[in-house]
Amino acid sequence: MPDWVIVIGKSLLLITILFFLTKWLGKKQLSQLNIFEYISGIVLGGIVAIHTIEPDSNILNGLVAMAVWFLVPYAVEYISLKSKSFRNFTEGKSTVFIQDGKIMEDNLKKEGYSTDDLLEKLRDNNVFLASDVEFAVLEPSGTLSVLPKKENQPLTAKDLGLKLAPQKEPQAVIMDGKVLLEPLANLSLNTNWLETELDKMSVSIENVFLAQADNDGQLTVDLYDDKIAVAEPTEKPLLLATMKKCQADLELFSLATKNEKAKQMYEKNSKKLQSAIDLVQFHLK
Repeated sequence: MPDWVIVIGKSLLLITILFFLTKWLGKKQLSQLNIFEYISGIVLGGIVAIHTIEPDSNILNGLVAMAVWFLVPYAVEYISLKSKSFRNFTEGKSTVFIQDGKIMEDNLKKEGYSTDDLLEKLRDNNVFLASDVEFAVLEPSGTLSVLPKKENQPLTAKDLGLKLAPQKEPQAVIMDGKVLLEPLANLSLNTNWLETELDKMSVSIENVFLAQADNDGQLTVDLYDDKIAVAEPTEKPLLLATMKKCQADLELFSLATKNEKAKQMYEKNSKKLQSAIDLVQFHLK
């Protein structure tokens, strides 16, 4: 058998095995490598390369070597999940760089970080003044987690005393011109609703490259033809405008009528509607 046929056969076999080994090790290895995972990734790649380009190499030996280098990090990962001390030994522990707004110079030296390295890591977190940081810690993965001082943190709804309704993630309901039924069902919607919304936009399903819907029932679409302009969702602004118009009408009616009971009724309902507007306008803007 020609050498090039053997190389192709070995390549296909080993790359398939390496693919499944990587999947079995889990997604964590693709994002955060500890020492064993880093070493095993290099060695597994080397084993595959050696046994791919050497037609005379024993493929069984290569498979045994791959199995060993798969089982070792797999066992380490399993034991790490069960033992905190073993996990600290294999993966390392976090190192505090800034605490209570003060830079820990000894910890920087311990990890081999210069002041420039620290400032670079802070800039990666959109922080340009070290004095703006309350706490910063170097994770075992090498990333720097930063907690800005309270006055430098962005305002949240909780800070403003606002209670927000739970929100589901937007779902892709049309992709490449095809309706996706499961995402629609996740939002308690159906194809009739989808067709109605597309009719409002004068758009057919076949012309839609991507359409997403949120839990408020608002649909946004991107068409194959980028020259066609599609109107933005208007349900929320229209609802807010309608509520404001009704409130204004009630005030007008209370001023126009001479009937005292009717005046009191209009004023009472006008205040109720204004209270409702104050509660929901943040969500409808």
